[in-house]
Amino acid sequence: MPERVRKPEWLKISIGANERYTETKRIVESHCLHTICSSGRCPNMGECWGKGTATFMIGGNICTRCCKFCNTASGKPLPLDADEPTHVAESIALMKLSHAVVTSVDRDDLPDLGASHWVRTIREIKRLNPDTTVEVLIPDFQGRKELVAQVIDAQPEIISHNMETVRRISPLVRSAAKYETSLEVLRQIAESNTTTKSGIMVGLGETPEEVEELMDDLRRVDCHILTIGQYLQPTHKHYPVAAYITPEQFALYREKGLKKGFQQVESAPLVRSSYHAEKQIHFIQKRSKIGNI
Repeated sequence: MPERVRKPEWLKISIGANERYTETKRIVESHCLHTICSSGRCPNMGECWGKGTATFMIGGNICTRCCKFCNTASGKPLPLDADEPTHVAESIALMKLSHAVVTSVDRDDLPDLGASHWVRTIREIKRLNPDTTVEVLIPDFQGRKELVAQVIDAQPEIISHNMETVRRISPLVRSAAKYETSLEVLRQIAESNTTTKSGIMVGLGETPEEVEELMDDLRRVDCHILTIGQYLQPTHKHYPVAAYITPEQFALYREKGLKKGFQQVESAPLVRSSYHAEKQIHFIQKRSKIGNI
């Protein structure tokens, strides 16, 4: 059995709680909502909830897939909650969010894989929060273009779909999603002129050259924003950490990504897909101004 890699000092965090954290927790729990913050055991939950931000997870809290890096429960999901879109939208209003982030479990059990539920959620958020920008982190919908198109047509400001890892490691840790399918989903989003975003984990055994190859693949489909963060093994049953990547290497990845043409790269050990997502508002406004010139 390989020796467990010791966690370095730069990954040790303090989970503090303040009044805003307590209020965010109350809103989430009182509306019977799920968040990827808690389901995914995100290391930034204390910081984000302390600022009144949270990433809502729709479609329930049981995923039909069983990826080796993810801590979300897998199995047979419950029926969709018809009130969930409204509850999410109301919570965003209570939190007074200027930028809302929504993700979901995979719902391969549903005929439309959950696409119509996504559409209802986005539209309800916009109805109750007309000044709030919406960022969605979507599944691959098994590569079905007509389902991806439904989400695009609901007009969220940012659509994200995560590559998760490099081409070689992808089949080792993703239970159903395929590398090329994910690229095609991102291509379809970018071709719709929607701000396109993706995220990856490092520390799974990839090489810097493989990370750069992935960056090149993303730029070929015109992905605009990239997030890179350290993979943290949720439990001993999950895929092991191969290495803890240094902050210096993360800084190099950011530099490389910007040189390759990404408009924005968030790269640091504790970065996650929605970490500091509120910063994307400025990027959306910039793109909007350019488009109106």
